[in-house]
Parts: sequence; C-alpha cells; structure tokens
Amino acid sequence: MLAIIYQPVTMNIPSNQECFELIKKMAMMDHIIDHSVMVSNVALYLAVKLKKHCPDLDCRLAASAALLHDITKTRSIDTKELHSKTGGELLTELGYPEVGNIIRQHVILDSYENDSPVSEQEIVNYSDKRVLHAEIVSLDKRLEYIKIRYGTNTEFKKRIKLMWLNTLNLENKIFCRLDITPDQLSKNITIKIKKEEWL
Repeated sequence: MLAIIYQPVTMNIPSNQECFELIKKMAMMDHIIDHSVMVSNVALYLAVKLKKHCPDLDCRLAASAALLHDITKTRSIDTKELHSKTGGELLTELGYPEVGNIIRQHVILDSYENDSPVSEQEIVNYSDKRVLHAEIVSLDKRLEYIKIRYGTNTEFKKRIKLMWLNTLNLENKIFCRLDITPDQLSKNITIKIKKEEWL
C-alpha cells in the first residue's frame, strides 16, 4: 500500500527588510513610499483584528502585499503601464506569487463576494482606498480625489462609480466583523511599520 504524505504548502512572503530593499531598488518616489507604508499599517491592523473571525488570514501576507502594492507606480508615471498588473507580475517573477496576486487586485478585485470570509486581497484593496497620500481618510474623501485625478473620460467615470459601489459593500463586509466603525479607523491605527527603520 502506498502512503500519501501531505506537506503543507508554505508561502514565500518577503520580510520588511526585503520589501524595503525592493522599494529602494525600484527607486520609488518618497510620497509613494509614505502612502504604501500607511496602507501597510492599515492592512496589518485590519488583518490582526479580523483574524479572530477569519482564522485563515495571513497578517504578514497582507502587510507585505500592502507595502509593495505600488511597487511599479513610480515608473508607470513615465511608461503609462498598468501598475497593478506589472507590480503583480514583478512579485510573481521574484518568487512571491501570493503577494503578486494581491498586488494585481489592489485597484479592482477579481470578485466581490459578501458571503465569503474576508481575504488578504480585500484587506489590501480596501486599505488602499482609505489612504490618500499618507493620511487615513474617509471613502468619500478618497473618491473625490480619484474622480478628479482619474475621472477624465466617461468610461473611467463609469468604472470609478462601479468600483466605489463595490468598495462600499467591501467596507460593510469588513466592519460588520469589527468592534469599530469606519470613521474610527484612523484613531485606532498604531504605526508599526516605519520607513525610517529601513531606508
């Protein structure tokens, strides 16, 4: 009789040091680094708080993916590449496919499901929508910025509207499991990840 031995699959998740080395190598602009650091702090907070309701959440995975979510954003200013796509591809090529998958979905999720457990992709996607530059803001304030910055034509305006309805549903999905409201998020964030410690 042949015995089948299952070994748990381990994810390759970059450490904070590896994340900041990649950030430096990619010559990310300071304001994009500041934004990414804050998104990572929000994602880490949400992941830790949600873990009791969603035990399969990997807090390190969410924090690392959030820290690297805009890894190709600086170069995309010149190249006009879709930074969520190329950032995801870069991390996958570097041996971090789970991180790459989350980065690929940080602008628009592959699916929006209200009845499934909260995922790392949803946490990073939502965290990015709550951070304007390096400040935690309401979804309304962030939407105003996105409309002004990216709502340049009718097609983009339609996509932004749909994305925003999905993000409001995602906010409800996340916060129905927490003991705080979305308005209380900014006062509850403790800055655990700091760029000054790494760069």
